[in-house]
Amino acid sequence: MRERASEIRAEGPGEQVSALRDFSPGDQVRARLQLSGKGLWRKPVAGVDVRGDGTLMPFRGSVRREELDPSGHETPFELVRETLERDG
Repeated sequence: MRERASEIRAEGPGEQVSALRDFSPGDQVRARLQLSGKGLWRKPVAGVDVRGDGTLMPFRGSVRREELDPSGHETPFELVRETLERDG
C-alpha cells in the first residue's frame, strides 16, 4: 500500500475540477487503497485515500467510512495496520 501510494503521489498534483461547484485537488480522492483484516463474519476494512494534492488520509470502514486522525503516528500506514489489528 505504501509503495502504490508513493507511485500515485509521484504522478504529480491533480487539477481543479469544476462541476456544480469547484473542487480543488485537496478535495479530490485520486485513489482509495484499502485492506481487509481477519474476521469470521464481518472483516474489518481500513486504508488510505490519496488526495489530489498528495496528502494521505487514513480511514476505516467500507460502507460507513470514517476518517482517522493520523496525529500521534509516524505514518498513516501505521494507523491502518493498528486499526486492522485492533478491529480484527
